[in-house]
Amino acid sequence: MSTSDPSAERPRDNFIYDIIDEDLEHGTHDGRVVTRFPPEPNGYLHIGHAKSIVLNFGIKHDYADRADTRCHLRFDDTNPDTESTEYVESIKEAVQWLGYDWEEHEYHASDYFEQFYQYAVTLIEQGDAYVDSLSEEEIREYRGTVDEPGTPSPYRDRSVEENLELFRKMKAGEFDDGEHVLRAKIDMSSPHMIMRDPLLFRIKHAPHYRRGDEWCIYPMYDYAHPLEDAIEDITHSLCTLEFDNNRRVYDWVMEHCLDEDELPSRPRQYEFNRLNLGYTVMSKTKLRHLIEDDLVGGWDDPRLPTISGLRRRGVPPSAIRSFCRTVGVTRSQSRVQIGHFEHALRDDLNAKAPRVMAVLDPLKVVATNVDADTVDWIDANHWPRDIEKDATRPVPFTREFYIERDDFREDPPEDFIRLAPGREVRLRHAYFFACEEVVRDEDGVVTELRGTIDPETRDSTAPDGRSPAGTLHWVSAARGLPFEARLYDRLFEVPAPDAREAHFTEFLNADSLNVRTGVLEPAVRDLAADQRVQFERQGYFWPDPEDSTPDALVYNQIVPLRDTWGEDEDRLTQAELERRRREKEARKQKQRERSLKGKTDPAEYLDDDQRDRFEQYNEALGLSRNDAAIIAGDDALANFFDVAREHYDAPSALANWTVNELLGALKDDRTVEDLPFAPDAFATLVRLVDTDEITTRGADAVFNALLEGGGDPEAIVDAHDLRQVDDTDALRPTVQSVLDAHPDEVARYRDGKKGLIGFFMGQVMDATDGAASPELARELLQEELDPSA
Repeated sequence: MSTSDPSAERPRDNFIYDIIDEDLEHGTHDGRVVTRFPPEPNGYLHIGHAKSIVLNFGIKHDYADRADTRCHLRFDDTNPDTESTEYVESIKEAVQWLGYDWEEHEYHASDYFEQFYQYAVTLIEQGDAYVDSLSEEEIREYRGTVDEPGTPSPYRDRSVEENLELFRKMKAGEFDDGEHVLRAKIDMSSPHMIMRDPLLFRIKHAPHYRRGDEWCIYPMYDYAHPLEDAIEDITHSLCTLEFDNNRRVYDWVMEHCLDEDELPSRPRQYEFNRLNLGYTVMSKTKLRHLIEDDLVGGWDDPRLPTISGLRRRGVPPSAIRSFCRTVGVTRSQSRVQIGHFEHALRDDLNAKAPRVMAVLDPLKVVATNVDADTVDWIDANHWPRDIEKDATRPVPFTREFYIERDDFREDPPEDFIRLAPGREVRLRHAYFFACEEVVRDEDGVVTELRGTIDPETRDSTAPDGRSPAGTLHWVSAARGLPFEARLYDRLFEVPAPDAREAHFTEFLNADSLNVRTGVLEPAVRDLAADQRVQFERQGYFWPDPEDSTPDALVYNQIVPLRDTWGEDEDRLTQAELERRRREKEARKQKQRERSLKGKTDPAEYLDDDQRDRFEQYNEALGLSRNDAAIIAGDDALANFFDVAREHYDAPSALANWTVNELLGALKDDRTVEDLPFAPDAFATLVRLVDTDEITTRGADAVFNALLEGGGDPEAIVDAHDLRQVDDTDALRPTVQSVLDAHPDEVARYRDGKKGLIGFFMGQVMDATDGAASPELARELLQEELDPSA
């Protein structure tokens, strides 16, 4: 296992760390910080679990210099029907692969069954638990509703002796499944339904994967979980927000099972936001459905969010750790855009993946002025100029080579700058090539291009100073390696497939796997067998660990260089979604329309240094040609942008703000040097709006304040209370007050004037000075306006 510290760069900036800091200051746990990662071994881990792993094991590393720290790996194996050794081993492998080591602290809830039983006996003896003989349906009926108190079970007042005897017989296997249960005796009229005598034990005659047939009664999660923490001396029990309500039972179990002198330092449960990622599903049940219905290839299918799937796809563990740290730990539930995860992948891989050339949809090209037996070995950089690595590789140039079919148009549109008849392009790392002839088959399909290279341009520059607008990647036909490329896309066509009326499988993306047969430059033979690479102008790839062999190469796409989706399709109408499905292939192939002033190439008038910068922005960072040219063409602006990127490495978001907002503010010969704020402040502003900490409206207010007098964007946000309100409990009173203030509009809305939702949205945004989350505001408004929906 890894002994390195993969969390060394973790910032201490979340409320969990604040709690731990305070506990250490007051000596609450005698200088101990003990966390745990407690998966149930009933499936394979996914990226949502990775966030918990990174948080819990990260705390162990981060506080090692201040406290006695441990992080336990505990298997919460209390349900014999769904658990197995297979899942246990897969979980251990996933945690290790992510870079964490639980050392000797591997535990199983099933090792505590005897203690759970004894604690239950104590509860019965104290009068705090009883054996109930109601059926499951009757228990549900007796529990009441959120508006009505429950009804005590007729068995609630059994004597201690009768309860002990019945519980003993339950353990001895004398009753059938469901015949009796053990319940806590708390309060059947509690406003919190979970406290209306929750179940503690149920009868289940099923063999356990570790304990065999020793037990036929099994503890419920809400009972076992706190006791597991207490037995292991956990100090901070971290759960996701859906367990917030369960904390009442957690505390009750602690207070009624532990001795009084153990209570001051007992474990405490704290809840944080789970990781909800767009365009996929996280539910183990739904993932299992996809697998069992053969809709994907198994738990390690690279399209799945499972750790094994991400690992097979080629996602580095360091990228997952970085992403989990970036999304943050808060008390507000939200869905993380898949683009943020993809950005984390690109950011991690950029400095790790050497560049090579691969053609995925080959079109043959013949350089007629090159001899058939000539092999010109060109020394090409593995790395772009902005990465301080100088490794090179030999690339063979031959008479026949391949380019991407999409890089040629026989009748190109005016903004197409790649190859066409009579046009010259730059071949990456090699010569200028001019197309002179197009060869077709009997069906009229283009099968070959013929033309000539300019021998004077071997270093990609011309003595006369001319510079073609287009640069193409290519691979030698004679020396290239055939291979299979598996292009993976988002598994679903909508961000939240499990939040719609139709079954979630209705939104599967039919193009989530696209297999191509391509040709790859031979330099990959000199790289490590598991080396991740960047196919220039394509994306990041690595050899499939299961299917790729030296004689039959198979490369998985980890992430493309650019986001080809762009929009949040949750906001589209059903009709628009249907139209986009029908035209999916065309939509995916269509590039973002370029703003070419005067219909010229935006990079045409850049000098050599600016063109190098432009190519880095366009090809490595994924900026549009227009944005890349605008920024690269102004040295001061480019320096400002580069420094800002050092503080927030989100090139597309920074470029969007630079081109559309910052340049708009530079009037009357004003330059970036005249701005009253530095690039780091600008980067902070972009980060705040890009990560949804403030709304676009709030960002405009911060930007105007910066333009007027500079300052710290974070301080401006706090001073004007602009931080986005995305907490349901915090925003609901505002929504209600808006509706209460406009009863006539509410009545008209309910009479069918649904367009008034925009009016109500505006009122909520005004009431919160633009700080309300638009998505949450709309959701709460519709919930109040359409209570029956």
